[in-house]
Amino acid sequence: MSDHRPVSAVPDDYAEFVLDLVSRIPVGRVSTYGVLAEIARAETGRGSARTVGRVLSLYGGGVPWWRVCAAGGRLVVHKSERQAEHLRAEGVVLSRAGRVPMGEVGWPD
Repeated sequence: MSDHRPVSAVPDDYAEFVLDLVSRIPVGRVSTYGVLAEIARAETGRGSARTVGRVLSLYGGGVPWWRVCAAGGRLVVHKSERQAEHLRAEGVVLSRAGRVPMGEVGWPD
C-alpha cells in the first residue's frame, strides 16, 4: 500500500488564496514563504511556510513564483538560476552570495 496521497488537480480554497496572494506581489518586489504563510494564516486560519511552498510547487506555474524566496532572501534551490534570471529581469539586484536584499525589495512593506 502506498503512503502517497492523491493530489487534487484543482487547488482548494487555501491554495487559491496563496496563488492570489503571490499574483499580487508587484514586479521588482519579493516575499518569503514564511511571510505569505503568516498572511494566509491570518485570513484562513491555516498554513505554514512549507504549505505555501507545496502550493507553489503543485500549482504555481501560472503565477510569478520567482517573487517568493526562502528566509533570508535565499533562492529556491532547484530553480535558483531561473529564479535569478526572472528577478534580474524585473530589476532586482541580488547580493554577491545570490540572495535577495529583502530590506530593499521585501513585500509587503
